[in-house]
Amino acid sequence: MERIIIHIDVNNAFLSWTALYLLKNGSKYDIRNSYAVVGGDEKSRRGIVLAKSTPAKKLGIITGETLYSARKKCKVLKTYPMNYEFYKEMSSKLFELLSKYTPDIEIASIDECYLDYGKIKHLHGDEKIFAEKLKTEIYDKLGFTVNIGIANNKLCAKMASDFSKPNKIHTLYDNEVETKMYPLYIGDLFGIGKKTVPKLEKLGIKTIGDLANFDENILVKYFKNMAHSMIESAKGISYDEVIKDKIEAKGIGNEITLPTDILNKEEAYKHLLYLSNKVGKRLRDEDKYAYTIVVIIKDNEFKRYSHQKKLVNSINTDKDIYENSKIVFNELYKNQKIRLIGIRLDKLVTKNNYQYSLFEEVNDNKDNEQLNKVVDKINDKYGKKIIKNAGLLNKTIEK
Repeated sequence: MERIIIHIDVNNAFLSWTALYLLKNGSKYDIRNSYAVVGGDEKSRRGIVLAKSTPAKKLGIITGETLYSARKKCKVLKTYPMNYEFYKEMSSKLFELLSKYTPDIEIASIDECYLDYGKIKHLHGDEKIFAEKLKTEIYDKLGFTVNIGIANNKLCAKMASDFSKPNKIHTLYDNEVETKMYPLYIGDLFGIGKKTVPKLEKLGIKTIGDLANFDENILVKYFKNMAHSMIESAKGISYDEVIKDKIEAKGIGNEITLPTDILNKEEAYKHLLYLSNKVGKRLRDEDKYAYTIVVIIKDNEFKRYSHQKKLVNSINTDKDIYENSKIVFNELYKNQKIRLIGIRLDKLVTKNNYQYSLFEEVNDNKDNEQLNKVVDKINDKYGKKIIKNAGLLNKTIEK
């Protein structure tokens, strides 16, 4: 069976979906054609451009700059807030539409995913013809455009969808890598971070082709065990499989954007404790337990990372969530400056099948669970700030 991967990426998702929401609610014009941006709350550190229209982009407005700076470039610029609930609705509709063609969908983010098309090619025919029909169907039924990349692996499919936009279909098959990908700037290679680019340029590596043909023995001196995978990526080599996702979100999570960057683990732990209390309460409100815990961070260059841990026993107490979140965070943290941190609980179940060890008091886990439920009830009745975890009050607990 021929391996064919399709990557679908919504064009300018947040601005496009905001435009659709406004049009559905009585707006007389489409902000996609005006000087508009979607931005965060200016009273906090989230007062930045998160998405911009094409006219705004032509004036030099870029994602990540402050709204104050953007307005200097465009005096008539209009700013619109994020609309998370509507974005989730549109994202769900997209993935539901795709799921009627194949169950083999990997959701990469709220606005992009991979399809393992090789498994269904015998049903839907040539992948380029299918992609054209799919692109048209998405626009006709949902009202927004997408870019579609077609390749023989996930890396090249992602790279292809990032070629010229919007509303385009591109291929990057194995036999097209040298002609289509090698001439591109090294910073365009998926997975190469902003901090890595200057280091590569100092070695004379300006294009993806330069990296593909670079001496691995020399590259190892600078990038150690990453050198081999970097060269393979530049050659368009990837063995990652499409990991099937459930279309309906089954997890519970919370994220917070911080007023100042986190600079060390101790600061991060305080926020993990707060988030553990938040997600733990939501989990217990739904009478659920979690078998997987995920920690998410975003650094000060807006690069997002996540790491997860699959648990032997399901959990729903603040203590268990907090202790496990620290373990996951420690595996994820590489001393970067952090501006956002989050916890998500996945693989939820309604029954706690706890496997006790020989060295563990059987009642300890049940007591912790009951204590959390009592605290939840008191806070629900008298206010969320009546009882707090001592750690949130910067007090030391002595056992």
